[in-house]
Amino acid sequence: MTDERFSDTDLLRPLGRPLPPGEDPDEDEGEPPLTPTASRWTDSLRDRLFRARTLIISGEVNQKLASEVIGQLWAMDAQSQEPITVFINSQGGHVESGDTIHDMLRFIRSPVRMIGTGWVASAGALIYVAVPLENRFSLPNTRFLLHQPAGGTRGTAADVEIEAREILKMRERLNRVFAEQTGQPLERIQDDTHRNFWLGATEAKEYGLVGRIIQHVSDLD
Repeated sequence: MTDERFSDTDLLRPLGRPLPPGEDPDEDEGEPPLTPTASRWTDSLRDRLFRARTLIISGEVNQKLASEVIGQLWAMDAQSQEPITVFINSQGGHVESGDTIHDMLRFIRSPVRMIGTGWVASAGALIYVAVPLENRFSLPNTRFLLHQPAGGTRGTAADVEIEAREILKMRERLNRVFAEQTGQPLERIQDDTHRNFWLGATEAKEYGLVGRIIQHVSDLD
C-alpha cells in the first residue's frame, strides 16, 4: 500500500472529474475550473450514475477522493438498499484514505458489486477487497498489485523511529486484511508482498483476490 509519504504515480484523474467530450486529457493537470458546458455535462453524468446506483473510483486514492466516494455511497444507501456497482481503476495512494473507503463499503447496508478494471494497485486493492469474494469481479485485462507500505520520513531520529514502528504496524494490519480476504496463509501474504507483487486477472482469481472474471455486463446477472 502507498500513502502520501510514498505515492506511486499521479497518472489518473480523481473521481468527480470525468472528461467531457472534446476536452484534452493532457490539459487536466491542476484541476482547472470547468466551463459551464463541461460542468453541466459532469453534473448530468453524476446524476445518471447515481440513478443507476453506479460509482466510479478512478485515480489516486487521497482525501478528496475518499470524501466524495463515502458521500456518494452514503447517499445511495440512504435512498435504498438495492445493490450498488463500483468500478475501480486506481494506482493506489494514501492508505488511510483507502481505509476510509474500505470501511464505508463494509458499513453500508446495500450489497456492493466491485469490478476491477485497468489496474487495481496498492490502496486500490485494499478498497477492492472490502466486499465479499462472490461480489468481486474483474475485467479480463485488469492487473492487480499488492505490496508493503514504505516510508520516507525526514526529521529527528526519534521521529524516524516512531514512523518506522507505525509503518510496521500498518504492514501487519494490511497483511492480515489480505490474508483474511483471499484465504491465503498470513505467511504467504508476508512473503509475496515483501516486494511488488503483480497479478493478472486469472492469477488474481487463483490467488483468491478475484471472485469471477467477466467480459460483458450480462455476466453480472
